[in-house]
Order: sequence, then C-alpha cells, then structure tokens
Amino acid sequence: MQNMLTVIANALKGGAKVNGAQTVSEGSRVVVSSRSFADFTPQANFDIKRCDLHRLDEGPSVQTVLTREDGLKYYRTMQTMRRMELKADQLYKQKIIRGFCHLYDGQEACAVGIEAGIKPTDHLITAYRAHGYTYTRGVSVKEIMAELTGRRGGVAKGKGGSMHMYAKNFYGGNGIVGAQVPLGAGVALACQYQGKNEVCVTLYGDGAANQGQIFESFNMAALWKLPCIFICENNKYGMGTSVERASASTDYYKRGDFIPGLRVDGMDVLGVREATKFAADYCRSGKGPILMELQTYRYHGHSMSDPGVSYRTREEIQEVRSKSDPITTLKDRMINSNMASLEEIKDIDADIRKEVEEAAQFATTDPEPPLEDLCNHIFYNDTPLEVRGTNPWTRLKSIS
Repeated sequence: MQNMLTVIANALKGGAKVNGAQTVSEGSRVVVSSRSFADFTPQANFDIKRCDLHRLDEGPSVQTVLTREDGLKYYRTMQTMRRMELKADQLYKQKIIRGFCHLYDGQEACAVGIEAGIKPTDHLITAYRAHGYTYTRGVSVKEIMAELTGRRGGVAKGKGGSMHMYAKNFYGGNGIVGAQVPLGAGVALACQYQGKNEVCVTLYGDGAANQGQIFESFNMAALWKLPCIFICENNKYGMGTSVERASASTDYYKRGDFIPGLRVDGMDVLGVREATKFAADYCRSGKGPILMELQTYRYHGHSMSDPGVSYRTREEIQEVRSKSDPITTLKDRMINSNMASLEEIKDIDADIRKEVEEAAQFATTDPEPPLEDLCNHIFYNDTPLEVRGTNPWTRLKSIS
C-alpha cells in the first residue's frame, strides 16, 4: 500500500491517472477518486437467454463466464463501432460520403460476439452492412473511414466504398442480395478440402432469407457436410418491409430444414459468443453445417437514403434502445458486478471519440486515388487492359 501511495504521489503532481484511477492534487494532499485495478472482480458468471433449437438435442449453455479483460475488450470494440457509424452518418449528411451507405449501429453484439466465438484463422463473409465486421476482422477505423470517403488510404484503396471492404480471411462486403451465401459455402468447401479444421461464417439478412440461391447453398452444404455456419441477422426489417410481411415463416433458424439451427438473442454479446462457440465446435466435429438466427435490431434505416421511421415508429426504436441496447447491457453487467467503474468506462469512451475524430480528419484530407490506379487489381497478373481500343483507357494497365 505504501508503494502504491508513493507511485501516486510521484506521478500525479497536478493530476494524472494511475492504474485507470483519476487523481487530483490539492496542495500536499493527493485525492484518489477511483479504485485501482486490484479492487475489481477479475471475472463473473452471467445467465444468458436459452436458445430456441431445431434438430438439436442440446444447445449452448445458459450460463457463461466473463473476464474483466474480455468485457472491457468487447465494450471498447462495440463502442468504437457505434461511434464510427455515427460519424459516418454525419459525414454522409455533409455529402463527404456518397453513394450507398448501410450502417450497423444497434447490431454490434452480433459482430463482436461472433468474432469472440471463432478464431482469427476462420473465415467470414457478409452482405453490404459490413463496416462492423471489417473492424472486428482487424481493419482500423482510419482505413474504414477513408474507404467510406473514397480516399487512397482506404482499406480497398478508395475504390470499394461502403459495401466492398476486405481483410485477411474476410471476403466482404457484397452488394448483391444473398449472393455471398453460395460464396461462403465455397469458402467452407475450401476449408474442408485443405483439411485445416477451419470454418466459414456466412452471414445474410432476413431480407435475403427467401433467395433461392440460399437454399441451394444449404442443400450442397448439407450433402457435402461443409464446415459452414450460416447466420441470418434478423433485424426485423428487409429495407422497409417487416419480416411478417415478407416471410410466410419467420422462424429463420428452422429454414435450413435438414440443417440443425438455433435462434439467439442477437442483442447480447455473451449469448452470441456462446452460440457461435457451440456452432463452431459442431462444424469442426465433422457434422456439417449449422444455421443460426440472431434476433437483432438496426437503429438507422436500411441505408442512409432511408429515414427509417416511415414503416416503424420512433417509439419502437427508442424502446429497443432503452431496454435492449447491446452496449448498455454489457456496461451495466460489468459495473453491477464490480468488474469496471463508471470513470473507467468514461475514459474508454473519451479515447474512442478521439480515435474516431482523428480517423475522420484523415478520411477528409487524404487524397483520392489517381486515374492511373483505376484498373489496378483487375487481373491476377499485369496484363495490359485495352477496352476496344478506345481512349484514354488504352494507356492504363492492371497492376496487381
């Protein structure tokens, strides 16, 4: 204790932070307004909602353990995603981001929970609401924001925009509704063929759930026992159409028919994590594919061109925010279990705001890609690109 006081006294003249504790100097007296990390509970047990099951004798556990380290990591990741999307909303309204832009705020527990339940060597492919998954797969906020604004420093060099971002073991961001599902089945086939005991997480929305190519992919994956986790992110609305108006059956976790399924609370990061671990173990055991339905909710409209309140009420959105917000739920769990302090959470929030603001500054000042880069990465090699001998494209080459 004496050593701790010595450290505080030496380091905090004028006010500073030690072990996350905010301190202020009052003359010769040092006042510590928070606790040291040693005062926090290192881990705690939590109850999670039981999953609905299809063709399964048992499902994920209804209890889980959360460590303080993981909890803070999940909170930081989800809050970063939230702030990033809110900044994207602002830049879009300023006409700095143009074109299509589908925001992910409200659904953060899905991306973070899935990532916590698989390995970095596993694979993931999703639809066009992809900013969150791009971040959880390792791309920086700076690169994502620059891609949204079409700048050279973007993750796809400014040529992919909102819907087309990629990273190692992450295959986008796909703009055609449902088209990523057969691609994901193909990635799972590669996992099986290469024998690396990896799985592919293949995501689609409730709006894509009635696509024929999805059921064709289910059929092949079941026949070949592919290690594929098919995940329907059911955020209740496909564009402006509610699930009840779009689907004769809204039990999306049963739609694989012959494929086992489970329906998960997609607003609880711990529930999604445990369900994903269960699904990944199922696939790795050689049993074939499994289907998950994550019941979640988007706060924004379908895209930035959709105000989001012509087919649902503001009261409905506010009710979800007040009762089921994934970030607030995790924060309350940690504070109520003495795993974190409110001051510590506020410090994290401040760091995130700074990171997002710096990323936005870069995204608005970085140069756009030059015309010479237009045809790069079209071909595997550097074959010259000639388009019917027309101007000025004949001077451009594809550099990979």
